[in-house]
Amino acid sequence: MQKGNIGVTTENIFPIIKKFLYSDHEIFLRELVSNAVDATQKLKTLASTGEFKGEMGDLTVHVNADKDKGTITITDRGLGLTADEIEKYINQIAFSGANDFLEKYKEDANAIIGHFGLGFYSAFMVAKKVEIVTRSYKEGAPAMKWSCDGSPEFTMEETERADRGTDIILYIDDDCKEFLEESRIHALLTKYCRFLPVPVAFGKKKEWKDGKQVETGEDNVINDTCPIWTKKPSELKDEDYKKFYCDLYPMSDEPLFWIHLNVDYPFNLTGVLYFPKIKSNIDLQRNKIQLYCNQVFVTDSVEGIVPDFLTLLHGVIDSPDIPLNVSRSYLQSDANVKKISTYITKKVADRLQAIFKNDRKEFEEKWDDLKLFINYGMLTQEDFYEKAEKFALLKDTEKKCYTFEEYRTLIKDSQTDKDGTLVYLYANNTDEQYTYIDAAKNKGYNVLLMDGQLDVPMINMLEQKFEKSRFTRVDSDVIDRLIVKEEQKGEELPQDKRDVLSALFRGQMPKLQKTEFDVEAKAMGENAAPIIITQSEYMRRMKDMANFQPGMGFYGEMPSMYNLVLNSDHRLVKQVLENAESACAEQLVPVEAEIAALTIRQNELRKAQEGKKSEDIPAAEKDELADVEKKLNEQKEEKTKVLNGYAAGNKVVHQLIDLALLQNNMLKGEALTNFVKRSVEMI
Repeated sequence: MQKGNIGVTTENIFPIIKKFLYSDHEIFLRELVSNAVDATQKLKTLASTGEFKGEMGDLTVHVNADKDKGTITITDRGLGLTADEIEKYINQIAFSGANDFLEKYKEDANAIIGHFGLGFYSAFMVAKKVEIVTRSYKEGAPAMKWSCDGSPEFTMEETERADRGTDIILYIDDDCKEFLEESRIHALLTKYCRFLPVPVAFGKKKEWKDGKQVETGEDNVINDTCPIWTKKPSELKDEDYKKFYCDLYPMSDEPLFWIHLNVDYPFNLTGVLYFPKIKSNIDLQRNKIQLYCNQVFVTDSVEGIVPDFLTLLHGVIDSPDIPLNVSRSYLQSDANVKKISTYITKKVADRLQAIFKNDRKEFEEKWDDLKLFINYGMLTQEDFYEKAEKFALLKDTEKKCYTFEEYRTLIKDSQTDKDGTLVYLYANNTDEQYTYIDAAKNKGYNVLLMDGQLDVPMINMLEQKFEKSRFTRVDSDVIDRLIVKEEQKGEELPQDKRDVLSALFRGQMPKLQKTEFDVEAKAMGENAAPIIITQSEYMRRMKDMANFQPGMGFYGEMPSMYNLVLNSDHRLVKQVLENAESACAEQLVPVEAEIAALTIRQNELRKAQEGKKSEDIPAAEKDELADVEKKLNEQKEEKTKVLNGYAAGNKVVHQLIDLALLQNNMLKGEALTNFVKRSVEMI
C-alpha cells in the first residue's frame, strides 16, 4: 500500500473548497458525472481510431445512493485510471505556483476548479471520505483503490475490479445527508445532466403494482443523449422543436418561432433559441435560456454571453468555448464571450428580417408579442437598432402596420408643420382618447397606437433617430395646435371677453389630488367640441419617464398639469358668455368702470416713473401706485367673485366641465352621480 500527501503545499485546500464553494455545493454531482461521461467519450474516441480494440458493451453511467451506508456511488465503464494516472491527475493537483495558492485565492475562490482542473475535488464539499476504485482499459494494468478522508493524506493500493472503468464512492458528511434523498439526487441529475451525451441511469424504473410502486429490472435513464440542438435543422420538423420547448417549459404557451444556432468558426456554438409570447412584464421572462458546455448544464443566468435584450428569449445555448470557472457558473471575461454575443444578435436580427421578408402577414400578426422584445433590443443595443429599423413596425389606431420608412411616406404630406417638422401623432388608449383620435382623423391625420410597456422611451429615442420629427400625443393640445399650419380658424374673442369666460369656468373646476387646471378660451371653429381637456406633452412625458429613469423621480411627484380649452366659436360657450354678461351686468358695470379708471391711473403713474431710479421717485407717487394696484386687484377679485357666483348656479357651465372630465376618465364618485342627475334634469 502506498501512503502519501496530495501535492499541495498547504493543508488548507479542503476547508477552502468547502467554505468558498458551499453556496454551490450541489455541483459536486455534475462534476463527477461529467468526469464519468468524459472518460466514456474518450474511450469511444480511442475505439474509433483503433487504439482500443475491446468490446465497448453498455456504456451507461450509473448513479446509486445507499442511505444505510451513507454513500453515493458514480460508476462508469470508460477509460479507467492506472496507478501513474492517479498519481498525475489526483495526487498532484494540476496548478502551478502551489505556494501562493492560498494567498491568491483565499478571498475569491470562484475560479479554483476551472483554472486548476479540480472538478473531482468538489466531492469533498459533501463527503467526509472519498474512494476511487478504478481499472484502466490498458492491458495488464491492475485495478487500484485510492482513498482520502478530506485531509491531504491518501492511501493507494491494488484491488479487485472485474471490468474497466471507475467507481467514485462518496461517504456523505453528516451535514449533507440531504444528498442521500432520492428526490434530491433525481432533481440534481435532471437539472445538470439531462442532456449529457452518454446515458446516465439513477436506479431502476418503477411501475405501479398492487397499489404501490415497485422497481423493474430496467435502468432509469434520466437523460436525452441527442437533444435537438445536436442535430441538423434538416433532420428536424416543427413538431420536434415544439416538443423540445414543451419539455423545457411545460406550462408555457407555444413559442412564436425559433432560431437554430450552429457555428464552428471562429468559435463553437450550437443551440436553439425560442421567441416566447411576451406582452408585458419583462422581469418575469428572464433566466429562461439555459447554457450548456458539451451538453452539461452550466447556468440559466446568461447575462454577458447573451445581450441583455435577448435574455427575454427562451431555449438552449451550448458552447465548449465559453470559459468557465470553479462551479462552471461564473463566466470569466473573454473575447469569445463578446464574439458569441455579437453573433447571436446578428443571427436573431437576420431571422426576424427573413420572417418579415418571407411572410409579412405572419410577422404582423405576431407583432404584439414581438414588439416588447424588439423595442427592448433597439433601446439597448445600437447594432440591433441598425438591423431592426428595417423590420420594426409602427401600428396605427386602425391596426394597420407600417415600417418606419413606409409610415414617414404616409404622413409627410399631411402632417408636416409650418416649420417643416414631421409630427407623429399617437394615442396610448383608443377608448379613453377616442374623441381626440376622431378629431385628428377628421383633419386627415393618422394616429399611431403606442400602448406598449416600452413605448415612452421608444418615442424619446425615435425623436432623436428620425430627422426633423417629433411625437405628440393626440390629447396634448387642441387639434389646430397639434400640427400648426399657416391657416387659423375662427375669430379670436377680445381679451376681456376671454378673461370673463376663463373666470366663469376656472372657479368651478373640481379640486383633485395632485392635479392642476389652467383655463383658456380659444377659437376652434363652430363645429369643434365646445370644451376639451389637454395635457402638456412635455410634462406628461417627463412624468412617464420618471418610471424608467433613476434621477427623474421628482417629475413623478409633481402635480399633473391640464389645460381646459373653451371653444369660443361654439354656440354653447357663446351662450354662456352672453347670459353671464347679461345676468351680471348690473353688478359688473360699476366694477368694470372702476377697473377701467384704476387701470388708466396705473398706466399714468408707471409712465411717469419710467426710467427713474427708485430713490428719485417721490414717496407720495410710490404710495399712490401701490394703493392703485391694491384697489385694482380688489376690483378684479370682486369681478371674479361675481362671475363665480353666477357660474356656481349655471348648469350648462357644470355640464360642460363634467363632460370634459368624463371624456378623460376624471369624473368619479359623487361628481359622476351629480352629473347623471343634472343630465336627466336638463333633458
